[in-house]
Amino acid sequence: MLAFSQGSSEAFTELFSRYKQPIYGFFRRRVAESSQAEELTQETFVALLRAAARYQPRALFRTYLFAIGFNILRAHRRKPPSALRFFGQRNSAPDPSKRDATESGLLVRRAVEKLDPMEREILLLREFEQLSYSEIADLCSFP
Repeated sequence: MLAFSQGSSEAFTELFSRYKQPIYGFFRRRVAESSQAEELTQETFVALLRAAARYQPRALFRTYLFAIGFNILRAHRRKPPSALRFFGQRNSAPDPSKRDATESGLLVRRAVEKLDPMEREILLLREFEQLSYSEIADLCSFP
């Protein structure tokens, strides 16, 4: 990130290729549509581009990037829901061979949804993004 903040476009290309999938996965586990996750991923990297000149290596870059993504997710959740999300959804019955896995996944999802929002984020950051507790603490301390 330091090289990119000093003008290296190759450094941004490297950061993008290295972190695009982890950031997309972060959003995909938190929003309903894959297209929303793609948009939020793009917004995160656009925000990174805009913040490059102000970058200060206070924490690991990964923590810094996830903090940007976390703030974008918060802003996204504050937006009113769009009626457009309901168009194009299919009402198809689940495959019976996948029913047990689907039901188990649904039970886990319901349990996670009952958690306090911050506790839910900490769990998701630890289990899915594989951030250390130290990185999560750093991420949660970003404004």
